[in-house]
Amino acid sequence: MKNSHRFFSNPECKYFPCHTEPCGSDFNCLFCYCPLYSLGEKCGGNFKYSGTRNVKDCIDCHLPHLPEYYDAIVSRLKEAGKNANQNAI
Repeated sequence: MKNSHRFFSNPECKYFPCHTEPCGSDFNCLFCYCPLYSLGEKCGGNFKYSGTRNVKDCIDCHLPHLPEYYDAIVSRLKEAGKNANQNAI
C-alpha cells in the first residue's frame, strides 16, 4: 500500500475515536499521543488551556488524526529538533 507508513487506523481500540470524528474513515491513529504536545503554544494545533493549572486541552484538535497533516507534523518535529540542538550548543 502506497504511503502506508503515514496512516494507521484502529477502530478496535477501546478509545476509538478519542476525539469527535470529523475525519470519518480517515481517522489516523498513527500519532495516538500527539508528538507536538510538548511544543506548547507552538504546536500549531487547535487547543485551549483548561482548569486552574492551565493544562492543554486538545479535544478539539484533529491535526494529528488527519492523514494530510503527516508532512506538517514531521516538519514541525524536525524544526523543533534543530532548535533543541542549537540551544544545547
